[in-house]
Amino acid sequence: MLMSPLLKALRPGPQAPVLGLLHFGHLLALLMAALLWAFADGGLYKPLGQRRWMDIAGEGGMVLMAGIWLLQLRSSRPGGRVTNLLCLGLAALLLGEWVDVLDEFWQLPKSVVWDNWLESALLPLGMLLLTLGLQCWREEQRALSEQLLKRERLFREHRSFDAVTQLADAGYMSQQIALELQARDRRQPLRGALLMLSLDGFDRVAREHGLAEADRLLLAASHLLLLNLRPQDLLCRYAGDRFCLLLPGADEPLAAQQAAHLRQALGSLAHHGRSGVRLQLPAQARWALLDDQLAPEQQLLRLAV
Repeated sequence: MLMSPLLKALRPGPQAPVLGLLHFGHLLALLMAALLWAFADGGLYKPLGQRRWMDIAGEGGMVLMAGIWLLQLRSSRPGGRVTNLLCLGLAALLLGEWVDVLDEFWQLPKSVVWDNWLESALLPLGMLLLTLGLQCWREEQRALSEQLLKRERLFREHRSFDAVTQLADAGYMSQQIALELQARDRRQPLRGALLMLSLDGFDRVAREHGLAEADRLLLAASHLLLLNLRPQDLLCRYAGDRFCLLLPGADEPLAAQQAAHLRQALGSLAHHGRSGVRLQLPAQARWALLDDQLAPEQQLLRLAV
């Protein structure tokens, strides 16, 4: 179980550039090789009895993990300021620990001080760069969270996101309904509604124009719906051509008004396919107020049937 993520991280894949360098990993490997040569050429090889194996294991493990973190980071992010800072910080930590590892195998003359300078400078420098990178990453995440405001609420779970629409799935919606019911004030009446939207004739689009065109239609529909929601509303893909919405704090008039508005907006969507065909499908909408006597899954199911 623990080895599986490590093996995945070591698989070759596209790597983001660092400071514009696509071969940043090769440059780092060359620096490590240069340090190895410098220790081997100028130092005295320590006998086995003088080596501290616990230090070697700990420092070597840090080198290995820093290298894996670098691979994961560069394969999961695009290039840019955040990637540069995080990768440079990890690289500095890796090189600093690498010097510590080499120091366990070779003893340099006392007149040589550059190894002490590297040990003393690289680790604090790496921590500083990582801290700056994390601060920039925090600012980046705030901007991304603003963009995802109507696609998620309270917590993030990437495994719940649909590959076609980039919306969360029905399981995520069920969790959000449960959290909404738990968070309400028991002294006040429950306020909130669920809404289910679907496209009539969607199966025909998939048959006549292909699954890829049907997926593009769903993506366009999801973008349109997101533009017509309140900031606190949540949109998820339920299944097939069905979209489910959570309207926190909505009463019966507001839920009915929002259902009519979104049904009209979705029915007015004119999607132009890549073949030039114009696709416009009527929409259906069903809604219900939240019910604390029913499980979240049942509340969704009664709107889907």
